[in-house]
Amino acid sequence: MHTIGKKRILILVSWSIVVIWMAVIFLFSAQPAYESDSLSRSVTLFVLNLAERVVPSLEPAINVTTLNYLVRKVAHFVIYLVLGVLTINALKMSGITTFKATVWALLICIVYAASDETHQMFVPGRSAQVRDVLIDSIGAAIGICGYYGIMRTLKE
Repeated sequence: MHTIGKKRILILVSWSIVVIWMAVIFLFSAQPAYESDSLSRSVTLFVLNLAERVVPSLEPAINVTTLNYLVRKVAHFVIYLVLGVLTINALKMSGITTFKATVWALLICIVYAASDETHQMFVPGRSAQVRDVLIDSIGAAIGICGYYGIMRTLKE
């Protein structure tokens, strides 16, 4: 009985983390374009400063606009990579078999990515991008695969 209670708590915590992460994604998507761009530009400038310290001769070769675009796309990828890991973990904790868990995790992440892009159509200055759904989906798929790789390594 005691073990069943712990298992239920772990399942509840796992799913709670998935929902919290989805809420974080929603909040980032709810930012008007100027706020979102300001955040990504601050990350871009941090990356640029770091790169200039490591390789000072890079400064004239780096286009800030291109780097900012890459930072935004990498953020999409990483955010959904994390969602993929969290979702597959919650499904596996819930006792779903590997194949079904993989399909469901990927489906949940893709549907959430599409709904997130749709949500952005209603945010000032934002729009929906099919390309972002693809980037998000690839990030989630790699996160799911990475989860299995990590779990396999831990078992060895």
